[in-house]
Amino acid sequence: MGTFFYVVLAFLVGVLVGWFLWGRLRGELDSVRGDLDRTRGERDKLRADSDRLTGELDACGKARADLERRLRDAQATPAAGTGAAKATSPVPAALLSTPAPAKSAPAPTKPAPSKPAAAKAAPSAVKASAPKASAPKASAAPKTAAPAKATAAKAASGKPDNLRRLIGIGPVNEKLLKGQGVTTFAQIAAWSAADIERIEHALQFGGRVEREHWVEQAKLLAAGDEKEFARQFPTAGTASNT
Repeated sequence: MGTFFYVVLAFLVGVLVGWFLWGRLRGELDSVRGDLDRTRGERDKLRADSDRLTGELDACGKARADLERRLRDAQATPAAGTGAAKATSPVPAALLSTPAPAKSAPAPTKPAPSKPAAAKAAPSAVKASAPKASAPKASAAPKTAAPAKATAAKAASGKPDNLRRLIGIGPVNEKLLKGQGVTTFAQIAAWSAADIERIEHALQFGGRVEREHWVEQAKLLAAGDEKEFARQFPTAGTASNT
């Protein structure tokens, strides 16, 4: 009877120990599975980042090739224009003119009276002064148009902003935007649908401007509303900005 009791007790202890070990092993297995899933997620994210960077590198290569082509065209155009100007430059009039024959000394004439000379000088003075009076009217329009052009030039050439503050704009996209002439938040805030389509075509990321709210971000920064910008876009300026 005592032996049977000890056998049953040993069996129960073995079952309890086995159950405890199985619970521990199952917990470790679940932890390993969670780590594996997390590793797979990070791997997929890295693949997506790699694809994105590859696309940006391709866009940079195309932009660089386009800029080099424009630079070559710009260098070739002045050279061609200089050659044409040299070929078509007129011969100086001094080389074409022939020496005039020497005139004989004029015969002595009677001195003219002073009154007719004064009368002839008066009409010439009137004729000479007429263009001077009308000259200011012709030049009035360019003087008034010049300040307007200067004001437009000052408005267009604003101080460049740090475009990388916007979510989705990194060093590569900032360089591409500057290549398109975009340097300030105000320019991005004033984009139309056609401007957005042109920029997305240049960056080769369709729908990115609307998806990452570039225009909304730029409007807040252009208006100087830093508090509202930080509230709506808390990840801006962090490591996950791009």
